[in-house]
Order: sequence, then structure tokens, then C-alpha cells
Amino acid sequence: MTTDTTDHPQNALKILIAEDHELARNGLSYSLQKKSHFNIVAEAENGVQAVSLAGNHHPDIVLMDIGMPIMDGITAAQEIKTRYPNIKVVMLTSHQDGEEVYASLAAGADAYCLKDIKIERLIQVLEMVSEGAIWLDPAIARMVMNALPVKLPDKGARLSAHRQKYTADLTERELEVLSLIVKGKSNKEIGDTLSITTHTVKAHVCNIIQKLAVDDRTQAAVKALRDGLITSDK
Repeated sequence: MTTDTTDHPQNALKILIAEDHELARNGLSYSLQKKSHFNIVAEAENGVQAVSLAGNHHPDIVLMDIGMPIMDGITAAQEIKTRYPNIKVVMLTSHQDGEEVYASLAAGADAYCLKDIKIERLIQVLEMVSEGAIWLDPAIARMVMNALPVKLPDKGARLSAHRQKYTADLTERELEVLSLIVKGKSNKEIGDTLSITTHTVKAHVCNIIQKLAVDDRTQAAVKALRDGLITSDK
């Protein structure tokens, strides 16, 4: 299903909604379409449609449900990120299962929102993601942070062999940038925090992605959390 785009400015964020429940899909479309800077370019009822419509319309962001027929949202997210890496994917779901959270992030999702999120907050998340930030619902973020390795009391000895393997390659500045990526900061916000240009931030992010052998900044953040490269007090 496609949507008329004639009443939106050229700089409007193009959104594709992938949701199998018609009532929820229509509600999202109506709520977001009222904002002049959002343009709902298409709607999908399943993951296969989402992938196809992403290729046809090249939206800025896909708002993706997980539990869809034919192809689930996680598989669809991975397909979209593989084929069209510049498209952002925001998971919007009622699922809080740890495996699905990690699977979504590993698939390249840029944000993970629960369906009880207020529309005003969802709008903020879409705007942040469009600028390069990642975002996790606070409940999900707490679960991820609780999965971090326990910090050892000796600061000099707290790095595991696994973590040392990476931190030996990452520079101090790259670790600072990685820490801010984990916190969901956009390139501009990272630059402002560290008093460096956005161009320099992008160079650091590219180096981090290469050194961690991941495909994008979201996967870098997931690896940083899973492997303890960034601890909760960093």
C-alpha cells in the first residue's frame, strides 16, 4: 500500500510502516502523518512486503513490527539493512524477549521501541535515528546493561582477555566515541561533546566499525555491550 506524498515538504522524513494489524497500522499512519515533517510513503502487512516496498520507495526510516506473517520483522530488518544500508529501521513491538532484542540489534535495527511508547516520544526517536543515533526503550536498555560483565574492583585488572583484544586496537578517542555511540548519541552530539567536527566523528566511527569487524554503528554498540568493551560506568 502506498500513500499520497504531495502535501509534504521535500525535506520531510519518508516513513514506511510495516505492521500486520490494520488498526494499529492506520493509527500510526494517522498520528505520524499529522506531522508536516513526516511522510508515510508506504505501508506493509508483512515482512516480504516491507522489503519490497523499501526497495521501491527508499524511505528514510522503516517502522517495523516483529510478529508479522510470511516474513517476520527481524528477518525483514536484516534484508533491508543488507540491501539498503542507508535506510534506518526502528523496531516497534510488544516483545521484550531478550533473544528477540539482541536478534533485532544484530540484524542492524537502529532503535527498539515498545508499543506502549507515547506518540510524542516515538516522534523524537524517529528524529534522533534519522540523525544517526541509536535508541533503546529504557526497559530494554536496563536489560542490556544488566547483561554486561560484572566490573572487577581493580581498575587495572578489570579488562577481560576478550576486551583487551579489542581495546589494544581502539585508540582512547575511539573508545570515547564508542561510549557515546552506546549511549545513542548522533554524530553531531558526539562532535559537540568531544569538541570535534562531525567529519572527524564519522572517520572515528568508520575506524571503530572496521576494527570491531561489524557492519554498522548499531552492531558496534551491541558488540561493545556484549563483550564488555564499554562498562556501565564509562
